[in-house]
Amino acid sequence: MNGKAPSHTDTDAGQRAHLGQRLKATREYLGLSQQQVAERTGIVRSAVSDIERGLRKVEVMELQKLARLYRLPASYFLDEEEAADAGEHALAGLPRTGRPLSEGDRIEVAKFIQYLQARRQAEDEGSPTSHPQAEGGA
Repeated sequence: MNGKAPSHTDTDAGQRAHLGQRLKATREYLGLSQQQVAERTGIVRSAVSDIERGLRKVEVMELQKLARLYRLPASYFLDEEEAADAGEHALAGLPRTGRPLSEGDRIEVAKFIQYLQARRQAEDEGSPTSHPQAEGGA
């Protein structure tokens, strides 16, 4: 553009937009409406909308409520990397959950990680998403 470094205001707006996009994508992935989010968090629906559009700053307590509802750590939503992986953030928080996983749960988590890795590899290669174990009922 004009060669100037982005102003603090531009950076804030970009960060709000990025955070809002990630919150919206997660809400939509979970099949929740903005009204449902409002009812479950106590954040008014218009504020949820403004946050998702990057028009309003998110208070720390609001982000904690949203992260709890979406069952993801707040760090995922704050990660500035475009390709941030929600699973990696969630896995990083597992040791702090306070409840150890059963052996069966650990096996299921490992299978799911393998599935996600295969899906990501298929996406990177541009082939249709499939997983060989999925057909075998694993």
